Order: sequence, then C-alpha cells, then structure tokens
Amino acid sequence: MSIEVGSKLKGKVTGITKFGAFVELPTGPTGLVHISEVAVNYVKDINEHLSVGDEVTVKVINVGKDGKIGLSIKKAVDKPTPTRQPKVNRDRTESFEAKMNRFLKDSEDRLASLKKHTESKRGGRGAKKG
Repeated sequence: MSIEVGSKLKGKVTGITKFGAFVELPTGPTGLVHISEVAVNYVKDINEHLSVGDEVTVKVINVGKDGKIGLSIKKAVDKPTPTRQPKVNRDRTESFEAKMNRFLKDSEDRLASLKKHTESKRGGRGAKKG
C-alpha cells in the first residue's frame, strides 16, 4: 500500500525533536509532523502536546521525491461544517435614491455621534486652552 497525499492514517509517535515529531505509519515508513502542523494554536514546546508512544491520527500533506513524508495532525481533524447565517433580506426593489437617502441619513447620524463624543472628551467648544 503506497502513501497518498490527502489520506488519513493512524500512527505512533517514535521520536520528538524541537522542530517536530516523527510518526511511524501502519505501512512501515516514518513521516515528520512539523511543529507548525501539531495544533491549530501556536506550539512553543512540542512536548506539551505529544509524547513518544502516543497514537495519533495524521493526514499526509506531501511525499517528497526522496521519500520523505510530510504529515499534519491539525489537518487530520475534521472541521465541523459551519451553519449558514440567514442573509439579511433587504428590499431588492428599493430605488437608488432611497438607498442613497438611507446611506446619507446613517452617515449623518454617525458623524453627529462622533462629533458629540469627541467634543465631550475635549471639553466642548468653550473649553479653556491651557
């Protein structure tokens, strides 16, 4: 059985280095899980995530011409399918002028709110300069 890119396999951690972990695959060869492919979050010390003898599920991400096998633990984890958010149903028959008027009103409201907020921080128009 040959190792194919994209296949998921179970393997056993046989060695750990500062840059990754060596995993023996069921068919015999050993591949490397680079430290960046161990977990979704940043991994500073691989020993906090893996130990020699651990059984792990890996995904084959590349097979070099020299026979080196690149593996990933984080890509082997099935991601849950995201639930689709309902789209905001705006009136598609709204005219350009109505859209522009709504935009201008929203924009003026935001500007007024922003001006009010910055004036209150600076002390308003009659604030003395020190």
